[in-house]
Amino acid sequence: MPSPHSAQDSGLHGPTPTGIASDPVPDPAADDHTASNAPVTRAQIWIHRLLVLLFVFVCAAAGVLLVILPWTAEWTDNVLLLRYPDLRSLITNGFFRGTCSGLGLLDIWIGFSEAIHYHEDDLK
Repeated sequence: MPSPHSAQDSGLHGPTPTGIASDPVPDPAADDHTASNAPVTRAQIWIHRLLVLLFVFVCAAAGVLLVILPWTAEWTDNVLLLRYPDLRSLITNGFFRGTCSGLGLLDIWIGFSEAIHYHEDDLK
């Protein structure tokens, strides 16, 4: 005769297969931090704004450098590459230069995307 708890333990889909994690147990200590919705101060909002502005500026500046610099003479005629001719041949390769410029465009896109999608509603 089966025990009365076996039908409840197995559920509708049968017993839980081995190797699959169960649902996480909620941490009561984490509820204390989320329950206290401290108001965001004006200083925190302005610090967040400045950090986003700094991030956008750094992304844009690095992106512009990566787009333009590989196609200038400073990219290949520098003191660091004079000692390593194999590295210089790699750096002067058009595919490598195009890859660097593509990463620069991606960097510019990430920076401006962050600026466009900035919301202060996330802070509150």
